[in-house]
Amino acid sequence: MRTMAVVGTGLIGTSVGLAVSRHDVIVHLLDQDQTAARTAAALGAGVVGAPAEPVDLAVIAVPPSKVGTVLAEQQLSGLAHAYTDVASVKSEPARDVLRTISDPVSFVGGHPLAGRERSGPLAARADLFEDRSWVLTPTQATSQMVLNRALEMISMCGAIPVIMESQAHDDAVALTSHAPHVVASLMAARLQSGPEEAFRLAGQGLRDVTRIAAGDPHLWSDILQANAAAVARVLRALHEDLSAVLAALDDLSAAEPLHEQHSMTNIVDLLDGGIAGLARIHGRRSERPVGRTRLRVMVEDRPGELARLLTTLEGLGVGPDDVTSSTSRDQRILFAEFGAAAVGAESLLRKLTERGWATERADPVLIPRGSHDEATVASSSHNVLNAAVGDAAPLDRRAESHRQGALSKP
Repeated sequence: MRTMAVVGTGLIGTSVGLAVSRHDVIVHLLDQDQTAARTAAALGAGVVGAPAEPVDLAVIAVPPSKVGTVLAEQQLSGLAHAYTDVASVKSEPARDVLRTISDPVSFVGGHPLAGRERSGPLAARADLFEDRSWVLTPTQATSQMVLNRALEMISMCGAIPVIMESQAHDDAVALTSHAPHVVASLMAARLQSGPEEAFRLAGQGLRDVTRIAAGDPHLWSDILQANAAAVARVLRALHEDLSAVLAALDDLSAAEPLHEQHSMTNIVDLLDGGIAGLARIHGRRSERPVGRTRLRVMVEDRPGELARLLTTLEGLGVGPDDVTSSTSRDQRILFAEFGAAAVGAESLLRKLTERGWATERADPVLIPRGSHDEATVASSSHNVLNAAVGDAAPLDRRAESHRQGALSKP
């Protein structure tokens, strides 16, 4: 793929342009809002304006209700040989597309499972999609060439392709994204009537619960309209749970001994259910995704050293929640370990080393099938690590040597 077009230069469209441009693909940026298009271009996402001839792939990055209309217009103008979209709802846009476009063979639905609470091109990031799922929803009409083009773009963005049926996708995001956004918005809306002194007590828990409520209300109303039935099913089940909790709390507030034990059991069951549901997310997160590796950093035995490392890592895009600790075999040396996208692991390793941290890979290099032989990849990795940390000795031995040297000083 040499050329691409992005129609709609908001957060997702601009991030796609930034990611693909890193692979020397010429990206044409189209948007009714010229300021947005020019902003995206100034960030390095591509060039403003339609191409002189059809591009290899066009990405329709507009709200769900606009996908069919915009796609039909661009297909009529001959913008591209293949088309995909990034809308977070798939069933309704797919029906619109099949009704409105003349060539359904050239289209495959898509949805990158990535985003931010901020919107617009200035919020865009080239690494937004790295190691994130990117759903494709081909129809029976979708050609293999179009599917391959979309898969190639997903690879350039560093994402993980997932093939799904449209309705299964919509049911899944209703549970994992759309209903949670409604709940966050409802909780955040309650804050409007809260007393001022209450906000002196607001902690990180409240911020975590309400953070996503900052999303663009126009975009989210469009999303909820397009996926109304699936979201309603999730919220209806949640409504039943809330009703049960309310009944239990009413009983407890009335201090009725006959109902107290039963009500407490109901509340404990709810809290236990929350922990069980959360474990499913954390369990998924703990699995090392395809295309990731782990790095290990030695933490010297000085007060505040681990805190200094966590600050350094946060500046490099690694959050403290992603960091785990381990010790050497004799348990005298502390290490910090964290996961990193394979495509950025060497860069992170180099930056940490430049800042004075002794760093190495904590697991083997993933060998792309068919790209190099094992010896070549192993040799390349060994050389990079040599250059980065000064010698090939494992950190366990280097840490022990460092410790002995420190002990020998007067």
